[in-house]
Amino acid sequence: MANTFSQIAAVTGMNLRNIPERWSSSLVAVLGIGGVTLVLVALLSIAAGFKVALEGSGSEDVAIIMRAGSSNELSGGYGVDTVTVVSDAPGIKRDAQNKPIMSPELYVLVDGRMRGKDASTNLPLRGVSEMAPKVRKSFKLVEGRMFREGTNEIVVGDGVVKQYEGLEVGKKARWGNTDWTVVGRYTDGGGIAESEAWGDTRVVQQAWRRGNSFQSIRAKLNDAASLKTLKDALSKDPRVRVGVQSERAFYADQQKLMSTIITTVGVALAIMMGVAALFAALNTLYNAVATRVREIATLRALGFGGFPVVVSVLVEAMILGAVGGLIGGLLAYLTLNGMSSSTMNWASFSQMTFAFTVTPGLMLLGIMYGLILCFIAGILPGIRAARLPITAGLREL
Repeated sequence: MANTFSQIAAVTGMNLRNIPERWSSSLVAVLGIGGVTLVLVALLSIAAGFKVALEGSGSEDVAIIMRAGSSNELSGGYGVDTVTVVSDAPGIKRDAQNKPIMSPELYVLVDGRMRGKDASTNLPLRGVSEMAPKVRKSFKLVEGRMFREGTNEIVVGDGVVKQYEGLEVGKKARWGNTDWTVVGRYTDGGGIAESEAWGDTRVVQQAWRRGNSFQSIRAKLNDAASLKTLKDALSKDPRVRVGVQSERAFYADQQKLMSTIITTVGVALAIMMGVAALFAALNTLYNAVATRVREIATLRALGFGGFPVVVSVLVEAMILGAVGGLIGGLLAYLTLNGMSSSTMNWASFSQMTFAFTVTPGLMLLGIMYGLILCFIAGILPGIRAARLPITAGLREL
């Protein structure tokens, strides 16, 4: 067995030393694999960014309360009597004035004109209470001020300012036959709230003629364990018919559909491109075997077995694949990671902003994909190298 390993090391070393003499064909294989992994990592980084924007927004100690059976805020609704019952429920944290820290909210969609595009998309306008910043994970006002209650003032998320035209602080927008003045810009740790504009709930209700209706309530809990207390209390109260879940669980459900679509498309595209890259690697390795016919024949005549020859070709192939995968992953990280973009959130039928997120796991996946492609590409050339007639190779000496 030790002799076999020695033979593998000797033949592999010879193959690797000859790579500079075949640099052009090797470069084609590396770039082909790099291009495939770049596309794969880029597409999957969209799904990762989407997941971060949604799941990263949720907290275990914040409950979201919607009408029973509703899977999103657009399909639910209830009156102020429900809000009153919820405000007295156990488990909700209270401030120094003994007021429950919760925000009854109304969610409507308005037209927003995308920057650099001749198109408009659904922009979420959320009517919130003064408690809204206290039930968000990382809310921070970074420009201007909060809107004043009872006015047509709004604050907008950082993602909205980057993706839409005419929504900078000081600008005005006309939605629902009402002029709205942007008075502040906020961030929320890259979460989904940055894809929204906020105004006073009462004013939004009037502008859209929604009376005293709300679509959701966000409530700060005493702690994560208080979710069960709140859920049990409201489920047993005959005055209300609501569903209660943690904010984190709500957003985890929201991102599943979009992440599944993006991941499926990314994997399908990577497989199709991978087939083309596989043929490029196959050609490179056949060329490598063809240029080493004499060396291989000489080694076989000296007693080297066919197995070490096959392994040496596979090792060379996998090294080329690893280098290609690493290059593709690094290019994706350097050019895309953190870049802001937007896409449709099919769960809420609105545009949401996110940042491409190239994680170490995705880069490792790219390298693994390059290794697998080149391993497959190296099988046939390796077998051919092992089966080369010794006499035919020695005649070329």
